[in-house]
Amino acid sequence: MTQFEAAALYIGLMVLVFLGLKLNVGRVRAGAKVSVGDGGNEGLIRAMRVQANAVEDAPVALLGLLALAGLAAPVWLIHALGGTLVVSRLLHAFGLGSSARRNLGRSVGTLGSGLVLLVTAGACVWFALA
Repeated sequence: MTQFEAAALYIGLMVLVFLGLKLNVGRVRAGAKVSVGDGGNEGLIRAMRVQANAVEDAPVALLGLLALAGLAAPVWLIHALGGTLVVSRLLHAFGLGSSARRNLGRSVGTLGSGLVLLVTAGACVWFALA
């Protein structure tokens, strides 16, 4: 598998995650009978927040994976970062989407996503200057 194929794999997987989050917001919105905004519905607010959190972090990390592919970074690095990103975003989504205020999935997902962003940033700078 080439670097670009590896990056494309994780882009595709994250698009599926985004689609799932979008469908969940629509499902909760329809159930709450709220067409615009959140209507003060806690479940809808939570579903929208889960989707928004993914949109805040994942696109930047995915751009980083593409940059690393273009810089001929090792395929294993792209897999490690991409796999960690997908798992972290899923853990975060299930954790934040639950009714519990604090839970392990949300914490691990947040930490994993932040770690992916940090390592991706460092790797991009490293391979760009090497």
